[in-house]
Amino acid sequence: MADKSNIKSKFSHTAAGLLGLKTVSRIQMIDASYSLVIEVTEDPNFFGFYSPDLEGFTGVGNSIEDCLYKARWGMQEHVALLREQGLPVPPTSLEPKVVIQNAKPVGSAVE
Repeated sequence: MADKSNIKSKFSHTAAGLLGLKTVSRIQMIDASYSLVIEVTEDPNFFGFYSPDLEGFTGVGNSIEDCLYKARWGMQEHVALLREQGLPVPPTSLEPKVVIQNAKPVGSAVE
């Protein structure tokens, strides 16, 4: 059986690097301007993500690490496009959070 503490440590290190986390006095700081929600699906190779702070920003990835990487750069590009198009840019979050949760089930179509 795999050592869970080693897996958690390995994930934390990988995720920290991809999201741009900085360690300050043993506290990790998120180098992001907006919060991020990553949704885990039944398919182990499909994850969705969005920012509750940044309307219209969504994406998909093949892993949590992939979502963190895509979101980090995607948020910057999304904000740049909003500015380029003269659209309002939401204020940055003072305390951005990364949340990993189960995807909400999608209801079936009514016939």
